[in-house]
Amino acid sequence: MKILVTGTAGFIGNTLAMRLLARGDEVVGIDNLNDYYDVRLKEARLARIKDSANFTEERVSVEDRSAMEALFKKHKPQRVVHLAAQAGVRYSLQNPHAYIDSNIVGFTNILEGCRYNAVEHLVYASSSSVYGANTKMPFSVHDNVDHPVSLYAASKKANELMAHT
Repeated sequence: MKILVTGTAGFIGNTLAMRLLARGDEVVGIDNLNDYYDVRLKEARLARIKDSANFTEERVSVEDRSAMEALFKKHKPQRVVHLAAQAGVRYSLQNPHAYIDSNIVGFTNILEGCRYNAVEHLVYASSSSVYGANTKMPFSVHDNVDHPVSLYAASKKANELMAHT
């Protein structure tokens, strides 16, 4: 099975890609290797999988609409696991456009890529940040999440809502 994994230079994306490759799947991994944290760490993670015969690396930003359209057409993934995002609550206060571009525009590009390219299944990683200042533990999908405490949380909640459209 061919699976597109976004954020393959991140901890979760890289670990998932390794597991998928180990079970015999073909993985198309994308990451823009931004400098939000040490790029050398990201490159070290990618080095663990880049030589796999079933791995294709694409250095693409999910917010780049034309690049994402071309990527979906070129690789024709059957499934997509979307893990790429601009993370960090504090950083969102100083760099709001990074969150709109990566998390909102990027997710829209993922949704459209799936819609127009017959992708069978999409998995999206949201965040516990969508629960905001909720003090009830454990969190529940039924909790009110209408008051995010950061742009990061709002972008992740917006993605959840867009996925339902």
